[in-house]
Amino acid sequence: MFVLIKGIGLLLFTLFLFSLFSLKMPKGQKAMSGLANAAVATFLVEAIHKYISGNLMHIKFLGEVGASSGNMGGVAAVILVSINMGLNPIYAVTAGVAVMGYGILPGFVAGYIIAFIGPVLEKKLPKGVDIIVGALLIAPLARGIAFGVDPIVNLTLLSIGGMITVAANQSPYLMGFLLGGIMKMICTSPLSSMALTAMLGLQGLAMGISSIACVGGSFTNGIIFKRLKLGDAGNVIAVMLEPLTQAELVTANAIPIYCSNFIGGGLAGLSAAYFKIINNAPGTASPIPGLLAPFGFNEPKSVIFAVFFAILGGTIAGIFGSTITLHIKKKKREIVEKESLAA
Repeated sequence: MFVLIKGIGLLLFTLFLFSLFSLKMPKGQKAMSGLANAAVATFLVEAIHKYISGNLMHIKFLGEVGASSGNMGGVAAVILVSINMGLNPIYAVTAGVAVMGYGILPGFVAGYIIAFIGPVLEKKLPKGVDIIVGALLIAPLARGIAFGVDPIVNLTLLSIGGMITVAANQSPYLMGFLLGGIMKMICTSPLSSMALTAMLGLQGLAMGISSIACVGGSFTNGIIFKRLKLGDAGNVIAVMLEPLTQAELVTANAIPIYCSNFIGGGLAGLSAAYFKIINNAPGTASPIPGLLAPFGFNEPKSVIFAVFFAILGGTIAGIFGSTITLHIKKKKREIVEKESLAA
């Protein structure tokens, strides 16, 4: 029980720091979006092509594609984070290729810092030589940053991710519900569950719970949007595929959506725990990546059953949450009508 409490406590503490960085640091949300994109560009491609196309289907070429993509997490993070923050693409690529061999988190830190240094160099250096001299300065600077933060990252975020993984293995069902519920709420919020799980380097059952929770919870969102008439059919499809596209509608209806998401994600997480779904592709906690990545590490039959019951759980949560919300709205209308008649 202590391991479970510690695991959830560390997750909530990390989520607090993650939220603080995203919402308060300069261009924090843009940086996190770049990190999430880097996780998809590397970890998702690795999971599908290395483990499914390569190891399972024995297609050597695609296996090599997956392996090479998985080794480029740091490079992709530097490039996508810094470009997302507005850095000159030449500087971004220069910094990115310089950190080859480092993981996605050192790359994220290097990309974030370089994104502020690059524009200063462009202003200070004379036109015509700014690209050449700037590139020569940025390359060692980026690698130096990655070198400096690498041991810190390993001792903090990755160790927290390891503790969450241990907690999931020791208390799979309780952790499945709690972790699944929390991750689906993050997935639907303006924050990024892909970025958070990439930062923590989640793997194994904990990452399996997170990814399947995002899949099952997407049906919770779809039903909530449909039954509460939040937008049209396009909004329903969009929130199921990528909740961040519907941030305004989610924020305007936060209580029913987030409460239903916690239940839907929790039930989906229980399904992942029951079928022992593992996922060794960090950063794939999102509806589409979360659906695809587990096939690279589990028997297809287990994943299909886990997804089926996750969808069932998400659907039940959506119906339950929308029914409660509609009942409350009906009662409020009746009270208003009675007051108007009495007046």
